[in-house]
Amino acid sequence: MAVTATPSTTPERAVASPTGAVAVTAGLVLLVAVLAVVDITQGTASVGAGQVWKALTGQAEQGDSSVVIASRMPRMVAGILVGVALGAAGAALQAVSRNVLASPDTLAVNAGSYLALTALVASGATAPLLASSGVAFVGGLAAAAVVLVLAGRSAGTVRLVLAGSALALGLNAITDALLLLYPERTEGLYQWGQGSISQNGFDGVSQMAPVIVAALVGLLLVARRIDALALGDDAAHGLGIPVRGTRITSVVLASLLAAATVTLAGPIAFVGLCAPALVRPLAGRFRALVRHRTRIPVAGLVGAILVLGSDVLLRAVTSSQTAVTVPTGVITSVVGAVFLVVMAMRTRDSGNAAAPDRLRIPSRTVYLITVVLLVGALVGVTIAAVLVGDSTFLLGDVVNWLRGQSGQAITFVLDTRVPRVAAALLAGGALALSGTLVQSVTRNPLAEPGVLGVSGGAALGAIILVTSAPGAGSWSIVAAAFAGAAVSSLVVFGLAAKGGFQNSRLVLVGIGVSSGTMALISLLIVLTDRFSATKALIWLSGSTYGRSGPDVLPVAAVLVAGTVVALARRKELDLVSLDEDTPRLLGLNLSRGRLGFLVVSVLLSATAVAAAGTIGFVGLVAPHAARALVGRRHVRVVPVAILLGATLVCLADLLGRTVIAPAQMGAGLMTAVVGTPYFVYLLVRSRR
Repeated sequence: MAVTATPSTTPERAVASPTGAVAVTAGLVLLVAVLAVVDITQGTASVGAGQVWKALTGQAEQGDSSVVIASRMPRMVAGILVGVALGAAGAALQAVSRNVLASPDTLAVNAGSYLALTALVASGATAPLLASSGVAFVGGLAAAAVVLVLAGRSAGTVRLVLAGSALALGLNAITDALLLLYPERTEGLYQWGQGSISQNGFDGVSQMAPVIVAALVGLLLVARRIDALALGDDAAHGLGIPVRGTRITSVVLASLLAAATVTLAGPIAFVGLCAPALVRPLAGRFRALVRHRTRIPVAGLVGAILVLGSDVLLRAVTSSQTAVTVPTGVITSVVGAVFLVVMAMRTRDSGNAAAPDRLRIPSRTVYLITVVLLVGALVGVTIAAVLVGDSTFLLGDVVNWLRGQSGQAITFVLDTRVPRVAAALLAGGALALSGTLVQSVTRNPLAEPGVLGVSGGAALGAIILVTSAPGAGSWSIVAAAFAGAAVSSLVVFGLAAKGGFQNSRLVLVGIGVSSGTMALISLLIVLTDRFSATKALIWLSGSTYGRSGPDVLPVAAVLVAGTVVALARRKELDLVSLDEDTPRLLGLNLSRGRLGFLVVSVLLSATAVAAAGTIGFVGLVAPHAARALVGRRHVRVVPVAILLGATLVCLADLLGRTVIAPAQMGAGLMTAVVGTPYFVYLLVRSRR
């Protein structure tokens, strides 16, 4: 699955004179300066440009001077440092990987650094800022190494984004688990984790500035070697360039830049992706910008403009009190998500996402044995989930409860536990069936409701209702989740359909939409009260806590209806999953069939999210495992996938509320830990 990358060589129409590049650089520096001045004047207290000048020259009154020097100047300088570091890091990573989609976000550097710092805080250990930066560096570098190994050396492949996104999902799941398990120690860490350049004095800035400057100098020293890598590995070897050493050095320095920004301001997303992409057209006009000794600093300036511009925009369109609360990273995430979608629309596939599964048809005996074993496993997990928890019961207690003859204590516990188990079972089955339909319709083995942004849209719709109307009923939440899923699905599938559901475009648009929805969800959580924020975080972790009988009715009804539709149209699903031509030759209306299956898939995903929160990877793992067990005929795949999905989520929910009791972890966090390695395995298999 390859996508055409923008070449790094100099176009014929590029201007050879350095004058244009100098003018562009000077213009960028001027714009940074203007934004810096505007950023200083913005805040809760009214401070004009004249007062800023007096404060900087020591002529202002004590109150105005303290506001500017202690708060706004550090915020402005932090914004410049973070933007320069991320822009430069993105330019270096894109150059050494020869991939226009490489950045600290897509290589999971930010996610690895954030997890490392969260683990440090959750452990109760205290460390100086420089030591914390070292911890973040180790975490970010380790994540980048894993992603680059998975992506391989293929130029311009979207595999890097897939590997980085999958690893980031898993790392963020562990981070969220730590935030929920240690709320006292990690208080305020969630908001910081969205990326905030607000500072309390110059201490952090003064300690991180030398690290960022040293890493930038290091990148400039190896810039000529990076230029040689653009010619290809063989050409670089011929010029005497140590290819592997240059790559490793560049990735280490870029990871150090990203780790320093995470330590200073939290993970600010997409600046490292957008800044180099905005410089690339300039390099096509001015030859001097093709050389990375020039391009890296210019990308840093563009990064500073993006960060400061986002901060200025945030404070211009919201009240001063709201601007203090909302992290700058939320704005860059929304802008970056749109940018990623635009880039996805400009990609062209030259291959499939993965080699298709072999068309094999196991015997009926194998299928029946598989179903029997899965039913047995599902029954066993269900019984264990009902019996085991904060209170352990016997089967006789459950029988008495069903007859209405149990004691008050047992009745109370089972009245709350059984709906939780039902929600996990039904949500798992619905997500598995949704993933099966999406993978069949798009013929993309890496497609699943979470990766494609459908679950993110459903979560956004539900969170909007939960935070604005805490007393909303089950059906209202389902309606809100479906509305959000429908909008995100229209965007993802509508844009991907223009190119015939190309694998790269579909996945990249889905990742972009998913990132945008998660940024908006973070915004809602930050703006709401603490009680609603905690409730939303628990719900987003895939927790079934507090579910009641009415909460599971919508997903049960949709799962039954979806299963009936899938089995009744099983032959159509088989044909749609083959290719474009065969269904048309047999007189099948391919567009109408696709639309119908996608609508069912969206309904399944929305009701599952409403019942059990966001649970990732089930829609990916269950269909793959089902096809591996019973072949590709959907009359067999559908029931096996549903059984696998229900078992997986129920088991995850059971482990999440018993392994670390009395504390609990949502099923979504557990499935992410399991699903990430499986996603990595699929990438490795498709690479072979």
